[in-house]
Amino acid sequence: MSIPRLLDRLGLHRPELRAWAMYDWAMSAVQVGIVTAIFPIYFVKVAGAGLTESKATQHLATANTVALAFVALLSPVLGAVADYAAAKKRFLAGFMLLGIGAIAAMFFIHTGDMLLASVLFVLALIGATGSFVFYEALLPHIASPEEVDRVSTAGYALGYVGGGVLLALNLAWIERPAWFGLPSGPGLPEAAATLPVRLAFLSVAAWWLLFSIPLFRRIPEPPRRLEIDERRGENPVRVAFLRLAETLRELRGFRQASIFLLAFLIYNDGIQTIIKMATAYGTELGIGQGALITAILLVQFVGIPCSFLFGMLAGRIGAKRAVFLGLFIYTVISVLGYFMRTATHFFVLALLVGVVQGGTQALSRSLFARMTPPHKSGEFFGFFSVFEKFAGIFGPLFFALAIALTGSSRVAILSVIAFFAVGAVLLTMVNVPEGEKAAREAEAAARPLARAHPPA
Repeated sequence: MSIPRLLDRLGLHRPELRAWAMYDWAMSAVQVGIVTAIFPIYFVKVAGAGLTESKATQHLATANTVALAFVALLSPVLGAVADYAAAKKRFLAGFMLLGIGAIAAMFFIHTGDMLLASVLFVLALIGATGSFVFYEALLPHIASPEEVDRVSTAGYALGYVGGGVLLALNLAWIERPAWFGLPSGPGLPEAAATLPVRLAFLSVAAWWLLFSIPLFRRIPEPPRRLEIDERRGENPVRVAFLRLAETLRELRGFRQASIFLLAFLIYNDGIQTIIKMATAYGTELGIGQGALITAILLVQFVGIPCSFLFGMLAGRIGAKRAVFLGLFIYTVISVLGYFMRTATHFFVLALLVGVVQGGTQALSRSLFARMTPPHKSGEFFGFFSVFEKFAGIFGPLFFALAIALTGSSRVAILSVIAFFAVGAVLLTMVNVPEGEKAAREAEAAARPLARAHPPA
């Protein structure tokens, strides 16, 4: 098969599509290194030194909750401002630089620095999740409805590659520092013993910055589209609040997108709980750092072909049915997680997560994009982000409460099944073709208004 045909099948046949997907490559280093694998272990073992491991896990869950609540509350307003002012890329850059700075500063976290670690983690998470709001809002502008499933899953697949490559390098110098000329052996002072992990934090910041460049070079800022009640020269923040209220009213007219958002809120709560708390949970059970990071690395590389396969599967059975399959497998993961005892068990769970994680999330994103009018993409994806981030709030918050009440995370792991079950029931109520039709009609109605009110 020729390279052009392969790129076409993967959904990467135009430069702007490849540039968009490369941001997933850049950001996945943050997801695996800071959110999932390396930092949570460092947080529990080093920054939380002196606390019980369950107490440190509780602090990590609380930090997750604070960061995601902040982004969830701001996302709709910022999305509306970005749409009105044609500033999606500028907002993306601002959040990205905040996150990069916070992650680079993690180099200075040492034993017992719980407060510093918590603050930097919150800032890093705000930067990462905030930038993703505007990254995802670019998708309807660069991909046609026929392309969006493949492009979205290709982004996740490239993310697995990028995150996996850097995590493999990080694991190598953390487990075998002498190979890289780093301090090694017993009896090292604290600063030397933690140096390989702290260098991993710096590498994540550099990786994110470097591989975000194609997006800023190749993807043009989507033009501002003026609605009939918007006037040139009006304050963008004031217009944002007006459009936010309008979007809330309009969402009632996009019934299928609204039902999907509710389903996504619930089932994604379960997904985010597993992603964010897995290594902290494994550390609490006594599984070693090397085994935990290796298992997350397995997720990355299993996820590469499986993300593409989910995109192809969606082409055969539909994205909605493919998401149902992912939710069923996540239910199996939750049951097995409750009984997990050993590193081998953790590897089995990692394998299963790798099969469904990227495909389920990518198809959820593309399903929503297909029911979104492009001229409202910033606002609609702002709401998508709200639902996504509130889902990320409830899971870690439940973990924190469960640990406070029971001293263990096992009950919380098992209860995640309820999120998948309720979310799946709501997803059955979503009529995707009807949602796509509503988005097309709204976009067609907006075009005459845009021509009548050209941007300044």
